[in-house]
Amino acid sequence: MAYDLTDKLVIGISSRALFDLEHENGIYQSEGVASYCAYQRLHEDEPLLPGTAFPLVQALLGLNSLIPGRRLVEVVVISRNSPDTGLRAFNAIETHRLDITRAAFTGGEPISRYLQAFKVDLFLSREATDVQAAIDGGVAAAQLYAAPADYHAPAGQIRIAFDGDAVLFSPESEQIFKQKGLEAFIRHEQKHRHKAMAEGPFAKLLLRLAEIQSHFRPGTCPVRIAIVTARNSPAHTRVVHTLRAWNVSIDEAFFLGGLPKDQVLQAFGAHMFFDDQEGHVELASAVVPSGRVPYKGGELGGGKRRPATRKRVKKDDAENASQAAKAQPSTT
Repeated sequence: MAYDLTDKLVIGISSRALFDLEHENGIYQSEGVASYCAYQRLHEDEPLLPGTAFPLVQALLGLNSLIPGRRLVEVVVISRNSPDTGLRAFNAIETHRLDITRAAFTGGEPISRYLQAFKVDLFLSREATDVQAAIDGGVAAAQLYAAPADYHAPAGQIRIAFDGDAVLFSPESEQIFKQKGLEAFIRHEQKHRHKAMAEGPFAKLLLRLAEIQSHFRPGTCPVRIAIVTARNSPAHTRVVHTLRAWNVSIDEAFFLGGLPKDQVLQAFGAHMFFDDQEGHVELASAVVPSGRVPYKGGELGGGKRRPATRKRVKKDDAENASQAAKAQPSTT
């Protein structure tokens, strides 16, 4: 019988999101594909340091040892690398003793078409184009920022934090705020406070995590989930009613009313934080691993999404090789 992924949390991840390949990406950018490929071959047995998503992936894979005979999580490396240059990532996986056995190396071709084939629930990458394509294709995805300096993942528990609007929930309410202002937003949320919001791009991921939580007795669950949102009273009411409608219990919620999110996230000890706003992600990424969730189609409320130009966000050119270089693309 073929192996079934449908009952598991499946994480798709690029090699540059899993490992620190910034030096290698610099070689690709400055010297081209041939130099990158030669460097990867020459150094393929040298260990790679952890990347932004490494602590989260390592912790999630640890769930598989908690229930005898049951795998809860699978991780698949999905990369634009060629199989030849991708060998270094698999060597690093073995060195770090990560329980990852599956990969897709597309040789420069777009990644998004393979996410559904691997039943991916969450795709993590440093490359904005691939993340946008995943979101447009209906897969939860985030563009990761550089890993924070001196970050130490909390031991014994996986902690994941989400923004609300345009991440867990649909962007409808945020669109009202952007188009009509705060007062219109508050009136809308009060009027619809007992009406559940529609699902956002990360709703199905939240439900999958809640299903994992259901395998453990209260007080013993190794997965802890928080919502960290700019909403405050009275707009918090609709969040609570939406989660009730979804039959999901959030462990912690922070309604900040516009306060900065970074200190709360640091205190929470997030393995990963997901938000749609560049400003929030940039601030948070200095203290916890963070990823930006793009809007479907790249726009919200008729306004174009601002490009990721801040210094902490680097376009993963090594994972987005030009058409001319597809025969030997670099990737992460």
